Amino acid sequence: MTSLASRGARFAALFVVCTAVAACSLLPRSGPTRNELFAGSVQRQGDAFVVEVNRRVTAATAAVPALGFPDALVNAGTSNTEIIRPGDVLDFEIYENVTDGLLAGEGMSQSSIESVRVDGGGFIFIPYAGRVRAAGNTPEQLREIITRNLDEQTPDPQVIIRREPGDGATVTVSGTVGAQGVYPLTRPTRRLSAMLAAAGGITIEPEIAQVTLVRGDHRGTIWFEDIYREDRADIALRAGDRILVEEDGRSFTALGATGSQTVVRFESQVISAIEAIASVGGLVPTLADPTGVFVLRNEPEEIAQSVLGRTDLIGPQRIIYVLDLTAPTGMFEARDFVIRDEDTVYVTEAPITQFNNAIAALTGGLGAADTLSEPFN
Repeated sequence: MTSLASRGARFAALFVVCTAVAACSLLPRSGPTRNELFAGSVQRQGDAFVVEVNRRVTAATAAVPALGFPDALVNAGTSNTEIIRPGDVLDFEIYENVTDGLLAGEGMSQSSIESVRVDGGGFIFIPYAGRVRAAGNTPEQLREIITRNLDEQTPDPQVIIRREPGDGATVTVSGTVGAQGVYPLTRPTRRLSAMLAAAGGITIEPEIAQVTLVRGDHRGTIWFEDIYREDRADIALRAGDRILVEEDGRSFTALGATGSQTVVRFESQVISAIEAIASVGGLVPTLADPTGVFVLRNEPEEIAQSVLGRTDLIGPQRIIYVLDLTAPTGMFEARDFVIRDEDTVYVTEAPITQFNNAIAALTGGLGAADTLSEPFN
C-alpha cells in the first residue's frame, strides 16, 4: 500500500508539473497561437494592428508596386544611328575621272581605302583630302566634304563610304541574356526589344524577368513582357545606354503549420495568399488552424490609413491581416488578397494540436516516471 500511495503521489505531482508546463506555453510548437497574436494588437496595447480581411481590405491592399520607365527615357526620340562617332571604322572607294589618278594604281581609276578609324577627336585622314572631321556627320555629309577636297586635286572624283559602328555608338547588355556584351547601336537595334534580341534574348521565365535601363542620371525598370504589351515601353536607345536583365527579386516567408517553412521567391508578377500557401505545400491537415492564417506586413502610411479608416497615422504601420479559410467567403478572400515583397505568411496550429502535445508530454512523462519507480517496488 505504501508503494502504491507513493507511486500515486508521484503521478499526481508529475501531472501538476506537466499541466503547469502546458499552461506556460513551454511545450514545443511552431510559433505563437492565434490568441497570442490577437493579444499583441494595438487594440490590446500591442504594437501591431490586427485586421480581418474582407472585400474592402482586399481592395485597399491590392496595389502592386508599378514598374516603368521615366518620361525622360520614354520621350527620347529615335537616335540617328547614321551619325559617325569617334571609334567608328570607315571604308572608302574613290573613283577618279582619269587613268593613273592620284590615289589609283597605274592604269587604274578606282582605289580603296579600308578600315579608317575615326580618332578620339572625331577626325580621319584621307590622302590629298587632308585631315577631315568625320564625327557628327552622316556618311553622305562626309562624302560631300571629301569630294570637295579631292576635286581640287583630281577632276570629278566620286566617293563611296561604308560605315561600321565602333565603340563610339554602343550599348552594354548584361544579366540573364543569351550573350552579355557590348553591342553597336545600329539601325536594326535602335529599340530595346531589338537590342535584347541581338543579345540572344532572355534566359529566364519571361513573366518574372525585369529589364533595367540606365542612361546618365536616369534609370528605370520594367517587366520584360510589358515591352511587348505597350509600344511606349519599347524605348529608343542611345549610345552609352546600359541594360540589365534580372529575375524578380521579391520574396515572402512562410512559417507555421505549412508544408514547408522557407523563404519563397515570387514566381509570377502577382501572387495571392491562397497561391502563397499552395506554393509551400498547403496547410498541414494534422496541425493547421484554417481560421488562423496571418499575413504580417509593414504597410505604407497611405495604405494603412485606407485599411484602418484613419487619418492620424504617421509613417509605415505594422499590420497583421487575418484570413479565416472556414468563413463563407474565406477562400475567395484568400484568393483575392495580394501578397507583397517581404511579407510573412504564418499559419497557426489548431488548439487541439497543443492539447495533443500536452497529453503526449504528460503520458510520456508518466511512462518515464513509471520506469523510474520500478526499482523501488
